[in-house]
Amino acid sequence: MCCYGRANKHSLPRREQSSVYLLPYYKPCRMSQRHTVSRLSAVTKYRWVAGGVSGLVAGVGMGVVFHAGANLMPFIGALYGWPTVVGGWVVHLLNSTLAGLLFAFVVSRPVFHSQIESVGESVAAGVVFAAAIGLLSTGFLLPVSMSALGVQSFPEPLVPLPGMLGSVLVVASVGVAHLAYGLLLGWTYAAARGRRAPDSVASEA
Repeated sequence: MCCYGRANKHSLPRREQSSVYLLPYYKPCRMSQRHTVSRLSAVTKYRWVAGGVSGLVAGVGMGVVFHAGANLMPFIGALYGWPTVVGGWVVHLLNSTLAGLLFAFVVSRPVFHSQIESVGESVAAGVVFAAAIGLLSTGFLLPVSMSALGVQSFPEPLVPLPGMLGSVLVVASVGVAHLAYGLLLGWTYAAARGRRAPDSVASEA
């Protein structure tokens, strides 16, 4: 947006002063620019908050599956030097929140933003994102962490059932946990974005 003003005749050639002096000209409105920057800042902050909260909520659901399904929380904590249930929960919720922030960043990109408008599309995006995170964590990060710790397999005390059945239960729990994370992440993010935000945010979100 711009504001009207009058030309300064002293800044123009003498022969043009009489004809141009009364003509309006445009100059930038600083207040309008500041308002736009403020609105964009509010939108960005709102999306980050939505992503962080969504990741935390989804992390709680995922953690319940981890804890109840295969008692994996102590093992998760052990990967970070805190081999307890509490340590596993703290580390897991922190990682889940960070993943939620990453999800908010990805889906807010122009190439994806126009494709994710409904709750169903947001949930689908959450499931795909969780699957990608699961493949990255179990296929790369987990083996690297176990190798660094000198661990060849899941410790027996952490697996509720011995032998092959216990391993299958662990794999199934990990898969269901990531599915739960994706569903909750996408739904919570859509719900957070669907809530009535301040005017400065709602007009841009």
